[in-house]
Amino acid sequence: MNWFSRFLTSSLGKKLLMSLTGLFLITFLIVHLIGNLQLLMDDGGKQFNVYAKFMTTNPLIKTSSYLLYFSILLHTIQGLLLWRQNRKARGGERYAVKVTKAVNTSAKFSSNMGWLGTVVLIFILVHLYQFWLQMKLGNVPMASYDGEEYKDLYTIVSAAYQNIFYVIFYVVAMVVISFHLWHGFQSAFQTLGLNHKKYTPFIHGLGKVIAVVLPIGFAIIPIAMFILGNA
Repeated sequence: MNWFSRFLTSSLGKKLLMSLTGLFLITFLIVHLIGNLQLLMDDGGKQFNVYAKFMTTNPLIKTSSYLLYFSILLHTIQGLLLWRQNRKARGGERYAVKVTKAVNTSAKFSSNMGWLGTVVLIFILVHLYQFWLQMKLGNVPMASYDGEEYKDLYTIVSAAYQNIFYVIFYVVAMVVISFHLWHGFQSAFQTLGLNHKKYTPFIHGLGKVIAVVLPIGFAIIPIAMFILGNA
């Protein structure tokens, strides 16, 4: 097993783990956005609360959530280690070679992944504190639908999105995530060796769509709820 541990701690091994965990987290973001869009339904939060209860009580999803937490932690640690390793290899300087515009743009994103990832981590921690921790501590009102009790997470979310500073912070974080995804998606496939002259352009295009559509989708929710709550 020594070869395996050496591989995981090598530069290639770290990049492989970054790629796999990154693609898993992108999948989670897609599912999470689909669920969060229910916040915009004009039903007083019923559908969102029903969805939230299913997501927090289903055994399979609860098990998957632990994999999610582990992936976030591993992705963050590996990302920061790679960023520091790359900076050290460059002597703390940015790339200074003359390359094509496309490669230069990729290098620029890569060199910024460290601080982009740090901002994303800060957002995740604040987000977890704002919603997940309150739910776990039981500081959530209850709602009743068809004779069944549900935690009224909609009220918690709605209250948070009436704070203009939190809404601004959320939107800025989505911009950062967009930049992070713009480079990270296609980089993951490249690291995994999934390159082909026929499919690579599609992968790059899909990555750009994801990097734009997902953050916009998430950002629309707090903006819309803030506007509607102050109408």
